[in-house]
Formats: sequence, C-alpha cells, structure tokens
Amino acid sequence: MSDSTPARLEHAILDLLTHRAADATICPSEAARQVGDDDWRDLMQPAREAVARLAGAGLVAATQAGATVDALTATGPIRVAARQPHSVLKSHLDSDGH
Repeated sequence: MSDSTPARLEHAILDLLTHRAADATICPSEAARQVGDDDWRDLMQPAREAVARLAGAGLVAATQAGATVDALTATGPIRVAARQPHSVLKSHLDSDGH
C-alpha cells in the first residue's frame, strides 16, 4: 500500500457517495475496487479505516441493518452513508488535492 492509498480511499468513498442519491449507501469494497483494481481485496481493511476517519470527521456513517456502527469493530459487511449534503462532500473532495 502506498502512502497515498488512505487518501485515495477517502476520496473514492466521498466521490462514490456524491454520485448516488442523497439517501443511498455504498459498500467499502466499491472504493477498494476503484483504488486497487485487481488487488482490491487487500484494501478492505484500509477502506474500513478510511470510513472510520471520515466518520470521525462527521462526513459519513458506517451502518449495518440501518444502525450506525463503528467501522473498525463491526463484524460482517457494513454500508457507508453520507452524513452531510453532497455539496459539503464535494467541497471536501475539491480541497483534498486529488
């Protein structure tokens, strides 16, 4: 994993969410696939870590069965939901340098 991979995963998560309906969710694997191509499975834990950082910033939430969970301690599949309007997510994307 390169030094830029965590930031690339965060960017991918936000980018995916801004291209979905406001109430839609994504799977962290979608961001891992976007960043890692054929090696996406190796990025699943880093993708969860990126979700946790974005959740800590109040931008997203990790969910299971509609309930908010900690992306780092949840077992099983999680979904990622936007917690801010698309305009806020897009401004974060514009300011992250990717």
